Amino acid sequence: MANLEQELAAFKDPKLARGLIDSIGKLAPVQGATLMEVCGTHTVAIARNGIRNLMPESVRLASGPGCPVCVTSNKDIDTVIALTRVPNVTIATFGDMTRVPGSTSSLLKEQASGRSVQIVYSPLDAIALAQQQPERQIVFVGVGFETTTPLVAMAIKRAAALDLKNFSVFAAHKNMPGALEAIINDPRLSVDALILPGHVSTIIGVEPYRFLAEKYGIPGVITGFEPVDVLQGIAMIMRQLHEGRADIEIAYARGVMPQGNPVALAAIDEVFETCPATWRGLGEIPGSGYRIRKQFARFDAVRRFAPSVEPTQDPKGCRCGDVLRGIMAPDECPLFRTVCTPENPVGPCMVSSEGSCAAYYRYY
Repeated sequence: MANLEQELAAFKDPKLARGLIDSIGKLAPVQGATLMEVCGTHTVAIARNGIRNLMPESVRLASGPGCPVCVTSNKDIDTVIALTRVPNVTIATFGDMTRVPGSTSSLLKEQASGRSVQIVYSPLDAIALAQQQPERQIVFVGVGFETTTPLVAMAIKRAAALDLKNFSVFAAHKNMPGALEAIINDPRLSVDALILPGHVSTIIGVEPYRFLAEKYGIPGVITGFEPVDVLQGIAMIMRQLHEGRADIEIAYARGVMPQGNPVALAAIDEVFETCPATWRGLGEIPGSGYRIRKQFARFDAVRRFAPSVEPTQDPKGCRCGDVLRGIMAPDECPLFRTVCTPENPVGPCMVSSEGSCAAYYRYY
């Protein structure tokens, strides 16, 4: 345990950090470079550790669509709210989803009006809830990227093995590579390199990112979450830019294997198939979502209940979409810190602790 603590302490070592900051300064392109992180944990790590302020003037760090709650579309939120209004349904969800505003309501408001909403910490908690309350229909809200999708796949397989009749999933999972291609092709945004997500990459490995370097000439480095991790990832990107090459590299070798996690990938593939998905701020992206396969269709909440969903409305003045695309910084939104605060969020980027707006509010 002591050795482990010493190893982890190295990733917060000020001396190592200063050396990496010096390297970044020496290698930074004179003409400037925009680096985008696409992981909510990186968003928070960069803000909390003041890394944005340590960059050379020519280097811009932009936040992309890395927060799973934030990229969930208003229509998906409205569908979950509609499911709460189905008689005898209990919604089981992660806590931050309860506060995300839909078109006219939120799960928290629905709970206050008497609907059944339970906060859980994993899909297996929802399975347990279904076993404890056989008279209720338990609907688990499945949002997130490849990190959480295998857990939901395992839960659906578990429900099938138990022949649970009162468990289902609202599946709104997304995969990261499709969104990255949409960002690279956005004419309003010029991204020179990507700080690639550590958690997602533990599942999918390196291969799904190869197209960034091979098709678009965009360097990418899979990066960890401690201060030295993030600085090392940025320094490796700077070296690639300095040398005029584009590769996908791993700076988080203690967490990510090149092949990812084959067991988790097999679980996803068994239960889910890819489909078009609507991302907040990015619109519909082909193949970027996961839907439940036909053989497990009885666990698809939308197919089971066919809820009546109200017409979708986006919150007036909210610029979450532009923030998620990296076109604008959170503090450039006219609602930021005035109308929109963590206590009274207008959009999801201020709700989730991993949201860009919440991170800016707390740390800048």
